[in-house]
Amino acid sequence: MNIVHKQSHSSGDTLEILSFHLNGQEFCVRTTAIREIRGWDAATPIPHSPAEVMGVMNLRGTVIPIIDLSLKLGMKSTVPTERSAIVVAEINETSMGLIVDSVSDILTIDAGLLQPVPDMNVPGGTSYSDGIIAQDSGMICFLNLERMFEASGLENLAA
Repeated sequence: MNIVHKQSHSSGDTLEILSFHLNGQEFCVRTTAIREIRGWDAATPIPHSPAEVMGVMNLRGTVIPIIDLSLKLGMKSTVPTERSAIVVAEINETSMGLIVDSVSDILTIDAGLLQPVPDMNVPGGTSYSDGIIAQDSGMICFLNLERMFEASGLENLAA
């Protein structure tokens, strides 16, 4: 990935991002919400939980929900492998683990590289994204975790 070297001189503002893969696509989030990145470990299922909740895990004495980010984004479910990771984040005052296929990098990019998501007239279709970063190798979707998990009710699964 070359976005560190593709600095624009237009804005001067930078963003620190964590990039990762889901179902063959690249996504990124701001690092400000990220607490740690862990290797895959099976979650304990919770009966009658939403489909995107794989279960819960004990993180140093705190029980946190583990979310299948692919399902939350309307994609096919993640099948965890040895390359999968759990990105532990603090989102809207709730700690949770997000399953991703693999973590790519932590990068600092020029905010001017972030382009708006085209309006596709789909209800709620672009509300999870802050924009797109166009690269020679493809597009990176910049996710907004706070909007994605607004009023999700997941705080009831955490203890």
